[in-house]
Amino acid sequence: MTGQSSTIYALSSGHDRAGVAIIRVSGGDADATLTRLVAPRVAQVVTTPRTAHRVSLVDPDDGSPLDDALLLWFPGPKSFTGEDVVELHVHGGRAVVAGVLAALGRLPDYRLAEPGEFTRRAFEHGKIDLTEAEGLADLIAAETEAQRRLALKQLSGDLHRAAEGWRGDLLRAQALVEAAIDFADEGDVSAHAVADAGKLAARVAAALQEALADQHRGEILRDGFRVVIAGPPNVGKSSLINAIAKRDAAIVSAEAGTTRDVVELQLNLGGLAVVLTDTAGVREAEGNIEREGIRRGMARARDAQMVLWVMDALNPQWNLPPDLMGQEAVTLRVLNKVDLASAGVFAGPVPYSTVEISTLTGVGIADLERKIAEAARLRTQGGEAALITTARHRQHIGAAAEALAAYGSGDKAALELRAEDLRLASWAIGRLVGRVDAEEILGEIFGRFCIGK
Repeated sequence: MTGQSSTIYALSSGHDRAGVAIIRVSGGDADATLTRLVAPRVAQVVTTPRTAHRVSLVDPDDGSPLDDALLLWFPGPKSFTGEDVVELHVHGGRAVVAGVLAALGRLPDYRLAEPGEFTRRAFEHGKIDLTEAEGLADLIAAETEAQRRLALKQLSGDLHRAAEGWRGDLLRAQALVEAAIDFADEGDVSAHAVADAGKLAARVAAALQEALADQHRGEILRDGFRVVIAGPPNVGKSSLINAIAKRDAAIVSAEAGTTRDVVELQLNLGGLAVVLTDTAGVREAEGNIEREGIRRGMARARDAQMVLWVMDALNPQWNLPPDLMGQEAVTLRVLNKVDLASAGVFAGPVPYSTVEISTLTGVGIADLERKIAEAARLRTQGGEAALITTARHRQHIGAAAEALAAYGSGDKAALELRAEDLRLASWAIGRLVGRVDAEEILGEIFGRFCIGK
């Protein structure tokens, strides 16, 4: 991103027509908005911080009226970004918004903000850390109630506070070990310092292991409970995904092998995010393209939290393919086309617990949705209390845990090596919150934001 010498502006509310649109300005020259865009007769009264003032906005070049608006002034550092911030609450018509944005663009050293730049400036001014920025991005993107609650918890700083506590203990342990190195010739002092450092390191190591032992509930809650629809060709897998989606999300055809690649669908079932995936029919492939589609489908199924093995009620194939045997995912057998099955079609009891459905008539679809939602709730139970919500969190916490494991198992007489173990653990936690060496991940995190946030 461009350096902070310029003042940035952007529409921070939605781009559709609305009653009110919010335009945000941040930077060292934000007060130019007050002196150049506000009619002179009221400009002198709008400098009261955090107070809404009704103002007439005018063109900075010729003084022609732009809008009748509300203006709020947030002088730094007590603002979202830590810089001087102005918010203009204007009428939400597209012409009004375009006119005000064009007027701002004509002010010296003003430029349109890049995606996530307001939040990045808040991070760089110490208003939030990386985990809280991720929580804000997740809150904006949340589509389910569970995702909203999880994002709010992250934004409120739960992981931030835990990480700062871990890092503080690690820095103290590191200082103790380095003191032991400095006073190596004073045996009692050195021994006590190493012992105290060991207690601190053990406490942090236990906390990190507890955070890691969450069965990925937080990530599943955030990214979605993954459900893969698998089964032989022409049993109604694509029809099932369409029935659940209540729209034509996948191509349906009587021709075997129609589905060649995975088709994903994002759903909200019972307030939980569910990612439903349709896959190619499992059979002896007739070509390389179909074979690759089957391979990809089986790979998705092995990584899923739940597999729906769909069968034709007229010719049920109960046995799973070898690729799906023994996996940890919940497997639910689904018997489709029950509307076509005559009485006595089954020669004996059903060997597995099944859900009987008809994608044609809709019979059993609601029951299947309830079972998926129930499995998702069971799998993510306690996910909202999990500290880890992204792969990035897990990577850095795992790196810190590995460094502390090396500290715990290493030769305590090799104090320089143990100090390095503690330094690596502290460095990993610093990377988690963005305190050290975070530049290469900033673009990825803040690029998820829309312009104006």
